[in-house]
Amino acid sequence: MPELPDVELYLQALRPRVENRALERVRLGNPFVVRTIEPPVSALEGATVASVRRLGKRIVFEFGGELFLVVHLMIAGRLRWRERDAAIPNKVGLAAFDFPDGTLILTEAGARRQASLHIVRGRAALQDHDRGGLEVLSAVLPVFASRLRRENHTLKRALTDREIETLYHATRDTLLAWIDRLQAEAAGRFPDKVTAFHKSMAVHGKYGKPCPVCWSPVQRIVYARNEANYCSRCQTGGRLLSDRALSRLLREDWPKTLDELENRRRGQAG
Repeated sequence: MPELPDVELYLQALRPRVENRALERVRLGNPFVVRTIEPPVSALEGATVASVRRLGKRIVFEFGGELFLVVHLMIAGRLRWRERDAAIPNKVGLAAFDFPDGTLILTEAGARRQASLHIVRGRAALQDHDRGGLEVLSAVLPVFASRLRRENHTLKRALTDREIETLYHATRDTLLAWIDRLQAEAAGRFPDKVTAFHKSMAVHGKYGKPCPVCWSPVQRIVYARNEANYCSRCQTGGRLLSDRALSRLLREDWPKTLDELENRRRGQAG
C-alpha cells in the first residue's frame, strides 16, 4: 500500500506535469472505479488543474469552480506517467487522464478493485473524504499528545510525557527522512515502482534481514489480531514484548530479554 512518503513522492512528480494544464480527456478502462455520479466524469474534461495535494493518503486534483477529483489508491492502486494518448493496459488498467504533455494512468493489480475515483463539487463535499486522521507532519506536540492519549486504549499503560515527545519526534523524523530519500532516488523521474516496503527499511521484517543498526534479529509480536515487527535492542532496551498467545502458553518460561532468548537457542543447539 502506498504510504505517506510514497503519496508525497507522487505529488512531487505530478505537480510539474499536470498543474496549470488542462485535462483534455478521461478514459475509463473499468467504469466501476468511479464511485460518484454527479458531477459526471465529463465535467473534468477541458478543466485546468489548479493544484494537486494530499488529503490523508488520498490524492486530490483541484480544478476551477471548486471541482475536485479524489484518487484513493488503496492497497494495489498505482499511478503511471506515459506518452500522450497511451493505451490503458489490459487487466490492470482502470483509467487514463490525457494531458497536453502526457497521460496519467491509474492501474491496480489483483482482482479486488479497491482503488477509487470520486468527483465532487464544493469544499464541504471534499471534506467528506477526510477520515479525520492526525496530520503528523503539521501537528504540534500538544495536539499529537492529546490525540495519542485519546486513542491509546490498546496500550497496557499510559505513556509518559517524555515517551510521547520521543515518539512524536521519531515519527516525524522517520517520515521526513523517507520522503527526502524517495524523492532523491526518483531524481525527477515519475516513480513506477512505488511500494510500502523498501529493502533499506529497518524492521518491517519483509526481507528477513536483521536490524541494520545493531544487527540483532527482528522480532515479531501478535496483538489484537495485528502483527508488528521490532528491534528489541534499539526499540525496547533488549526487552522482548509479550506475545499475547505465546506468553500465556509459556508463562514463566517466556524469555524476557533477547539475550535470554539467544542463550536458550544456543543451549538447544548444543
